[in-house]
Amino acid sequence: MNWHGDIARAADRVRSYVQRTPVLTTTGFGLGYPIEMKLEHMQHTGSFKARGAFNTLLSSEVPEAGLVAASGGNHGAAVAYAASQLGHKARIYVPEMAGPAKISLIRDAGADLQVVPGAYANALEQAQSYEAETGAMQVHAYDATGTVAGQGTCFAEWEDQGLEADTVVIAVGGGGLIAGALAWFDGRKKIVAVEPHTSCALHAALDAGTPVDVEVSGVAANALGAKRIGSICFDLAREKGVTSVTVSDEAITAAQSALWRERRILTEPAGATALAALMSGAYQPAPGERVAVLVCGGNIAPDPLAPQG
Repeated sequence: MNWHGDIARAADRVRSYVQRTPVLTTTGFGLGYPIEMKLEHMQHTGSFKARGAFNTLLSSEVPEAGLVAASGGNHGAAVAYAASQLGHKARIYVPEMAGPAKISLIRDAGADLQVVPGAYANALEQAQSYEAETGAMQVHAYDATGTVAGQGTCFAEWEDQGLEADTVVIAVGGGGLIAGALAWFDGRKKIVAVEPHTSCALHAALDAGTPVDVEVSGVAANALGAKRIGSICFDLAREKGVTSVTVSDEAITAAQSALWRERRILTEPAGATALAALMSGAYQPAPGERVAVLVCGGNIAPDPLAPQG
């Protein structure tokens, strides 16, 4: 598969629909070395997910029945937003654990929202049933070529903005984002995958030699809580090579606090997970190794500026 060409075409396709998110080089966080950061939490609907959603819709024939998606929150908001911008109807299934901030974000985008008891896997089951019943087009959160190519535009854009790092550190849920990075960089940069100890589908798959089901819990579960890693991500991780580490909830919340305290960057736990690997020492760069961190999501719950009462 010509991933590089697919991502370059996706970048052209989505350019007028997504934000070109800012980058910065900064010191601090107790690291003792500078890091490059890309602030993808400033993307439409608060995460990188808009890239994959727009690429999928713009490269597909959407049926009369519209769209359906299952999401821990961020993907659903992105699909709802993209659908509203392009004039399609959408039904979004989310688990209760998505939380009120993400549920409100999806509802505000105008989608037909269905809140499902349980976790992401339960929402996916219902979305698949709806797809079978109605003929609606399923927009998968991570394990689809259109999604992966769309997420890969983040890294094409970052290189265009002057990314110099040897190593890019990325949080992983179902694997769409890091799959986009692996596909775009194609071995030209070291990719470090970071997952919570309690939601580590890629780490478990690499250990087992095949995707396996994992238990999902913890502070970042509503964004990084895939029960099983996507097959596209797993295949790319095996083919291109990835360094996989896990971090504790305490390390994630410490990084989340540090981003706000030191740089006034307000993220959800998933958005701080990549930095947590550096701050906690789960990943320790070699002397002189240049490191970059992707801040992937900003839909913090509860919304700190939401009306009270």
